[in-house]
Amino acid sequence: RRKDVLVATKVYNPFGTLPNALGTSRLAIMREVEESLRRLGTDWIDLYQVHSFDRTTPLEETLRALEALVQQGKVRYIGLSNFAAWQIAKADGIARQLGTERFCSVQAYYSLVGRELEREIIPAALDLGMGILVWSPLAGGFLSGKYTRDAEVDGRRKNFEFPPVNRERGFAIVGTLREIADSHDASVPQIALAWLLHKEGVTSVIVGARKEEQLVDNLKSVTIDLSAEEMGRLDEVSQLVPEYPHWLPPSHRGQDMFSRFADLS
Repeated sequence: RRKDVLVATKVYNPFGTLPNALGTSRLAIMREVEESLRRLGTDWIDLYQVHSFDRTTPLEETLRALEALVQQGKVRYIGLSNFAAWQIAKADGIARQLGTERFCSVQAYYSLVGRELEREIIPAALDLGMGILVWSPLAGGFLSGKYTRDAEVDGRRKNFEFPPVNRERGFAIVGTLREIADSHDASVPQIALAWLLHKEGVTSVIVGARKEEQLVDNLKSVTIDLSAEEMGRLDEVSQLVPEYPHWLPPSHRGQDMFSRFADLS
């Protein structure tokens, strides 16, 4: 059955207290991949992801180490996570220059209450041909449907506000989710996940259910087809405030260049 399953894991986090027991140096990567293979009980990892940008290790060293793992058959594909857009572009450019394996995916936080990656990260991933894997698609449970303005609910977010959420704005989003969910005879999380699955560039979402029934409920999101009107409502209630340079008019950003040639034929 192993060939029918895709196994993904990460490298970066501390595996001890010594100075080299962290990050994406060749030493750390070679040591950690062996530990991951042992713990997972497998001979190879389908997707090996760099968990964060390592400012202490040259990307050239990281990429050459990952290339070696691919050549050895211990890793099939490599991805990255929690990188800024410029870091994604830099990593891809260095991989092209070196001729090593290129990163094929970006794992990032994305939800109806956290759309910041639409500004730069999604455009970068699309331009470079990378898939997007979404972590915390329900914003740490905020979009589970159990949080309301009038009720304090015990749970992870009560003592650990991560990812951060603008609550007033978030409750308005949950209200719209609930209205759309009722029209589909679905749950609030199902609609929140379906919205993500309808967004350009999203390859998959990573759910973290604590109970089997939560997992079953989440998986039903793949069967929900949101209309253009429903997507528009969700986009509008959760829309980002434009940041520089995105609020500049098209004439200042080259977006109207082709219109200048319209009458030259």
